[in-house]
Amino acid sequence: MLLHGIFPAVTTPFYPDGSVYFRKLEHNLDRYSKSPVAGVVVLGSTGEAVMLSDEEKREVMKAARHAVTPEKVLIAGSGAESARTTLELTEYAAKLGYDVALIRTPHYYKPQMRAAEVLAFYRFVADRSPLPILLYSVPAFTGYDLPEDLVTQLAEHRNILGIKESGGDVEKIKHMVTATRHIKRQATVTEVQQAVTRRMLAAPAAGSAPMAEFVPAQSLGGAAVATAAPVSAPRSNLKTRTKEVGFQVVAGSAHKLKASLDAGAVGAVLAFADPAPTACFEIFAAWKDGDMQLAEEKQERIREASTALVVRHGIPATKYAMDLNGYYGGPPRLPLLPLDASVKAEVERLMADIRN
Repeated sequence: MLLHGIFPAVTTPFYPDGSVYFRKLEHNLDRYSKSPVAGVVVLGSTGEAVMLSDEEKREVMKAARHAVTPEKVLIAGSGAESARTTLELTEYAAKLGYDVALIRTPHYYKPQMRAAEVLAFYRFVADRSPLPILLYSVPAFTGYDLPEDLVTQLAEHRNILGIKESGGDVEKIKHMVTATRHIKRQATVTEVQQAVTRRMLAAPAAGSAPMAEFVPAQSLGGAAVATAAPVSAPRSNLKTRTKEVGFQVVAGSAHKLKASLDAGAVGAVLAFADPAPTACFEIFAAWKDGDMQLAEEKQERIREASTALVVRHGIPATKYAMDLNGYYGGPPRLPLLPLDASVKAEVERLMADIRN
């Protein structure tokens, strides 16, 4: 599976009473589907996944699955503290038709999270997962930074596609890219070098009837041991080719996006792409076109806003910025609190010329 491009780490909308607002989730995902992003991540850190019950997580996954168009890569945040629970949620995502599982590092028993435990956790899940896996290191929330040497070892597993590196360390990204450069894999892409998803293959061509078949995970960039989710036959009008990809490092910091791409990241999963997907995509597009001056100008445009909203004020500020840009942000879930008037004014000032 190709992970190049920008992926909003979508929020989970709530009513004022804290219950999940599914219609607004669908509204947001419909808008992202019409934007130039490569796909979306559901139930990541910005999605307040740790605030949701297991039943709510499954319902959010289900609602999101049906709201996203087939042309977008759909990534499920299915990490949990135990390997067994992680696998169960990953299997559920696969049944729904998700393309990739984003699995954060277990961290509650930090003193015991040594190399042997972390390797065993990820290998257990990767050996059995019907979806290819994207490692997820987010030390700001977990207090555990997945070490480079462990990433390099895990990169050898055929069902681990890459890592979302959210520590903000550009040098670490560079080192991981260098250390895994020898890994070569094939991914199926369209003629314009965009990812091919199971849902894209399952979408019937106009006037044709779907046929029940299986799409092997190997053909989509991963080699899962478990059976892939059933889908229909490939569309007759979809022309594909293969592209060589390595271990794919995906950045997690919008204010360091260009620097991360310079270091070898192939794309980014970004909270700031929730209110500003196009502004983030413009950095990636300019960088991909080799226009480094324009990429730097686009980066500078969002640097202050993305740092203030995501790093300093977090999910409540990200959601408020979404409200300003035509998405539904709404309130966070307790114990997170809505912004006070002064921070709202700051967000309004920073987002004044970043409309998407």
